[in-house]
This record gives sequence, structure tokens and C-alpha cells, in this order.
Amino acid sequence: MIPVWVFAIITIVSVFLALKLKKKWLFALPLLAVGSLLLVEIIKVPLPLWETIQFIFDLKG
Repeated sequence: MIPVWVFAIITIVSVFLALKLKKKWLFALPLLAVGSLLLVEIIKVPLPLWETIQFIFDLKG
């Protein structure tokens, strides 16, 4: 499992670089990192992808 501090470092570095280099797209890097982690975790489930997605959205809290 990827520790939270890795995402904190990604966020700090991307915000610093976005402000320094004036590149707005760098603000999206933390969201892309979390999204890619979510996608990898869904793919690791040993069910077919569509059944996994249905299972996730059928969960009721």
C-alpha cells in the first residue's frame, strides 16, 4: 500500500512547480495520482472488471 506521505510529496512538488513554472496543468498531478491508484486497485480485484464496478456501486453504507 502506498503511504499517504507519497501523495503529500507529489502534491507539494506539483504545487511548487506549478507556481514556479506557471504551468496550470501541474495542479492536476495529485488528482491523476490518486485516480491512477484507484484504477490499479480496481484492476487487482480477481473478478471481471464490469462485475467489480457493479459491486463497488452496489455497496450501500
